[in-house]
Amino acid sequence: MALTRRALGGLTIGGSSAFMLAACGGNDDNGGSGGAKELTWAISSAWESWNENTLAGNNSYGHQAMYPMRLGVDGSTSGDWDENSTFTLNDAVFADAQVISEAPLQVEYTLNENAQWSDGEPVRLEDFIFQWYGISGNEEHANQEQALPSSTTWGAAVESIELTEAGTIVYTFVEGYLDPEWIYSPTLYLPSHVAEAEGFADWQTDPAVMGNAIEWFGQNLSDVVLGPWKPVDHKLGEFVIYEINENYQGSVKPTIEKLTLRVVEGTESIVTELRQGTIAGAWPSAFVQEEFDKAAEDPNLAQEVYEGGVWIHVDTNLNTPALQDVALRQAIFTAINVEDSIARIFPGTDVTRRLNHFFGVNSPHFVDYLTETGQGSGDIDAAKAILTDAGYTGAEEGETLTDPSGNPVKLTIRFGDGDAARTTISELAQAQFALFGLELELKAIPDGALGTVLSEGDFDLVVFGWSGSPSFVSGPGQYFQTGVNYGNYSFEDIDAGIAKVTSTTDVDESAGFANEVEALAVPLALTLPFYDEPQGIIWNETLVEGPVANGNTQAGPLFNVDEWKTL
Repeated sequence: MALTRRALGGLTIGGSSAFMLAACGGNDDNGGSGGAKELTWAISSAWESWNENTLAGNNSYGHQAMYPMRLGVDGSTSGDWDENSTFTLNDAVFADAQVISEAPLQVEYTLNENAQWSDGEPVRLEDFIFQWYGISGNEEHANQEQALPSSTTWGAAVESIELTEAGTIVYTFVEGYLDPEWIYSPTLYLPSHVAEAEGFADWQTDPAVMGNAIEWFGQNLSDVVLGPWKPVDHKLGEFVIYEINENYQGSVKPTIEKLTLRVVEGTESIVTELRQGTIAGAWPSAFVQEEFDKAAEDPNLAQEVYEGGVWIHVDTNLNTPALQDVALRQAIFTAINVEDSIARIFPGTDVTRRLNHFFGVNSPHFVDYLTETGQGSGDIDAAKAILTDAGYTGAEEGETLTDPSGNPVKLTIRFGDGDAARTTISELAQAQFALFGLELELKAIPDGALGTVLSEGDFDLVVFGWSGSPSFVSGPGQYFQTGVNYGNYSFEDIDAGIAKVTSTTDVDESAGFANEVEALAVPLALTLPFYDEPQGIIWNETLVEGPVANGNTQAGPLFNVDEWKTL
């Protein structure tokens, strides 16, 4: 998945040919010449919740910050992908997993015989049920105003979870549910015995208590974990400090005795701190060519640039009265010029448009439904025609756009504060909309507030990125399913199409059903893909050995942090 030199302005790609930069001298606290087994790694933005299951907690930055205590056993899956797209279950918990029936679908998990939490308590059946209740979307399991799950695709399909014998957990799914990607399921995450100790003993029988427990885990970081490290100090949205979990049962034992993950906002600040030796490395959220070039001047630093799993898009919010009109949404998306945005953000590169919500252009399942609609083309005349035909006035005359009832149309677009690419996308949209009389207000999202803005629907239009993986089954539900998505979309035919995605164990057939959802969603102009964002990591080779670029996971280079060594 390496990008070409031309694609990223002449950077040399790959581990052996990566630029070698230099930190300014050793730093004992970060694993420098003093030999201390301590390391500080930067996270490029803040997060607002400790519970990744929730809409507010579904945040790549929080995922990275908490990864050392999870190592893939989290709110999204039960393992992780390596840089070669190979998925592996977390062996600290699981010894094996297999399908034992397809009618109904039943999956059997065999636990590591010593699977245990960091406090020495064994992993138990209730832990699996706790995770299920948190993401089932079922009012009988949890107060949904508190649960606010970021996805219910998997949880809503579970019929029961049983301990059939010691160390063997069996999931039975509802009739008709099949999943070609069952192995990626988010089976286990939070310690149910901690919930009970915190006063939520009735979580299995009282949905209100379960809702309170979910909220508690969002507000409080439990130090009872399954990963290689356990948190010993932390502040929400700022840092987590780890020490080794002596009860970790995974096959790879960590050697870094003190691991700190802390926020450093902005690629420029990250590069500055790298050159000063105050951090050992980072995965900046924005690839900025100039800053990576600046880092390349330092001989102690290495960098790797690659095609990542983050793709940028503009979403509409159907809770905004004006945007409930599909014609306005279609005109807006037609007026947006995606190619122009890409050219301005990545001049002289091969970065291209993304033309499918679920599959990249290199996927065997890729189908382009967008181009024929004109969405993303920047065709102002076509946008004006859509509006005029729908009864809007002012578009053709260059006056204030008014809807068929005579009300002026004014919208707000939200984007990450300080994110140059997303700011550019918003400013160009503002200029394009002005050509047909639509006033677009620019309103930046403060650092760390994206989760709240999305979960509370505090936007008309919003620019942000999805950080994905090689799997696709959960995407249709997360982006478009009633009651789950951020844009308040609710369409019966799309919901029915989403259900078909999980009606087979055949990957190709399931992908075909996902594309049927795509074909339904695109004409509705709900969310407009822009591009797969180039990614890059930078690390100090005098401080740490082991970081590897990985575009297949939200954890980025931290996916193998248990293998890292200080120098």
